[in-house]
Formats: sequence, C-alpha cells, structure tokens
Amino acid sequence: MNIHATPQRTAAETALIDAFGERLSLLPGDGDVMVKRDNAIEALKVGLPTKRVEAWHYTDLRRLLSSVPAYDETARPRAVAPVFEGSAVLPMLNGASVKKLPSIEGVTVQSLADKLIDGSFAPALDLDRADDAIGAVNVAFVVDGYFVDIAAGTQLAAPLELQNVQGGGQAHVRFPVRVGTGAKATLVERQTGDGENAFVSSVSQLTLDEGAEVLWVIVQDQPESMTQLSQFKAEIGKDAKLTLFIMNAGGKLVREEILVNTKGEGAVFTLRGVNLLAADSHTDVTMVLDHSVPNTSSTEVIRNVVTGNAHGVFQGRINVAQYAQKTDARMACNTLLLSDDGEFSTKPELEIFADDVQCGHGATVTEINRNHLFYLMARGIDEKTARGLLVKAFLAEVIEELEDEPVVDALEVLLDNWFQTHG
Repeated sequence: MNIHATPQRTAAETALIDAFGERLSLLPGDGDVMVKRDNAIEALKVGLPTKRVEAWHYTDLRRLLSSVPAYDETARPRAVAPVFEGSAVLPMLNGASVKKLPSIEGVTVQSLADKLIDGSFAPALDLDRADDAIGAVNVAFVVDGYFVDIAAGTQLAAPLELQNVQGGGQAHVRFPVRVGTGAKATLVERQTGDGENAFVSSVSQLTLDEGAEVLWVIVQDQPESMTQLSQFKAEIGKDAKLTLFIMNAGGKLVREEILVNTKGEGAVFTLRGVNLLAADSHTDVTMVLDHSVPNTSSTEVIRNVVTGNAHGVFQGRINVAQYAQKTDARMACNTLLLSDDGEFSTKPELEIFADDVQCGHGATVTEINRNHLFYLMARGIDEKTARGLLVKAFLAEVIEELEDEPVVDALEVLLDNWFQTHG
C-alpha cells in the first residue's frame, strides 16, 4: 500500500487561506461571484505551484513566496504622476477605486466593485488552467478595479493611465478593457507603490474589436521588497493591432503572465519588453500566444539587463492551430549580464500544427564588449558612464521602435532613473 502524505502548508499558503476566511464578509459579489471565489480558494488549498509544474519550472512560487503580509487598512500610498505627461489617470489606491474620475469623450468607466456586486462580471472569473495560481489569488480576493469601454470609432488624443498604487499590506485589482470597432488608443498600466513587503495581484483583460488599434504600456517599478503577480490577457479581433510594451524595473518577486489570442484574420500582435534586474530580485515574464485563425502575425523581442544576484526568466510559447495557415510568428530574447552572479533563464517554444507558416525563435546571452568599453573610456568617459551608454544602446532599439516620441522620451527617463540607482 502506498500512502501519499499531503505536504505541510507553507506560511504563505496558510496566510492566504486564513485571510480569505477573515475577509469573506468584506468581499463584494453575488452568489455566482462567491462560487468563483470558493473555487479559487480551493485551488490554492492544493498548494502553490512548484518547479515540478512545467509552467513554473523556473519560478518555484511555493519556495520563493516565503510569506504574505496581512491587510493594512491604514496604508495611504502617495499619489504618483502619470508616466506620460497629459494622460488621463484612473488611480487605484491600495486596491480601491476613487470616486472623482476624468470625463473622456467616447470612454465609459465603471467601478468593478459594482459589476461584482450585481454578478455581471462572474463569467470572467473562471480560472484558465489548473496551475493558474495568479488567477486563483486574484479571483479569491479582488475587490475593485476599473471596467473601461472605449466606444467604436473613438480616437483618444491622450493616453489613458490605469494606476495600481500600493502603500503596504495586500491589494488585488482588475482592469477589464474593451476597445470598440475601429477605435485607437494608448493605455498605460502602472504598477507602483511605496509600501514595504507588500503583496499585489493584478489582472488586465483586453478585448479588441475589428480594426481596433491599441498601444498598451506596462510599467512596473515597485519597491525592491514588493511581490507582484500579474496577468495580461488579450483577444485580438479581425484586422486589429495590439502593441504591448513591458518595462520591469523593480520588485523582489515578479511574475508577469501574458496570454494572447489572435481570434480574427488579419490580427497583429507585437510585444516588446525591457527587464531591468538588480540586487537579489526574481522577475519572470511568461507568454502564451495562440494563433487561432489564418493570416495573423506576431513578433516578440525581449531585452534583459541583469546585475547583482538577480535572476530573470522569459518563457515564450507560440501555439499555431491546424486551421491557422499563413501565420507569421517570430520571437527573440536577448540578455546582457553585468554580473558574474546574475542569471537569466530562457525557454522559447513553438507548437505548430499548420503546414503553411513562417515561424522562428532565438535567444542570446552576452556581456559588455570590452573593446567597446575601452573605446569610450579612451575618449575621456568614465567607466560607469561608458557602461551606461552601452547598456542604453542595447535597450534603445526596442524602445525607439514604438515611434511615438513622447512615449519614447518618457520611457528613456524611467531608464535613466533606474541606471542612477543600479548603474
């Protein structure tokens, strides 16, 4: 007879389960929503994923998430300026929406708490898979967020910034966004805060109708003690275009999942990412891209800079369905190691069932070219400045490719700020 002992729960697993029981009466939702919450906490009771789970092989969440802080109702995070000057801002402060919001022509904004209370958001709370730990945490605890609807034909003159600002304890938010037919918009998702040892989960859900065009920029610059678990989900309709740009420049433990489905012919998905890793941080960007219909295309380029004892991960999986002929999909991950103790793990994957496609992937790891460094220093540039110039040149390509000067300028300022601290 084989007896399988149930592993003892970790402090983090126990804290999450206990917090659910303590906060159950404070969580908004009708009967259907509460069923989804119960299902989520039951999934967490099975245990957080370990490296034995393939999708979490490089991020052993059960080991890395050593503790979860209690809720801090007294936390008051500082207000933050928008990433791009002139943006309309929808702030979430310690997981709660604000009442006074900007009025934007063609844009409807609703509190997610209202849609949880009336149950209309319940169908969107299903977990994607058995190992969907981020989804389970968020579904169990989400209280608020912003439901954004951009009407068909709308062209936003200024970016719309969704801010998740954390001042301590825990916060769990969602940002569902629908962009109507032919609409064009730039949206910024800002994950930041000033709390120590805080724990945050955030899920963004984007739906692009036919012919819509969106630039979505994620800027994560949490404090170095923060745990950030995030998902970005998108469905791209016929002839719609989505450009997703991610900059990770903070956090102690970060997992960013990107789940994209090209659901309409002519859909185009572009991903550009910059991961700036320092100290003993662990940052994992994991993407699953489904090409579900014919005549769709995608390109993904990730650039990573690793210093100190940091560990980074990029897992990119592209699935091409049998029906998805004429797919063009290309993926690359390039890493610059600035430290002997830094690590970066890359796992690109292609699963192709169609026979008329163009698909490819590649990965490189390198260090600063000593000849280039010597060339700059020989012309009177000190070593720190010279190294910074070479690193910025390595990253500039993916930033400048956005071809939006105000956006590029703002991202370069964030880059300079990071180098001042970690260069």
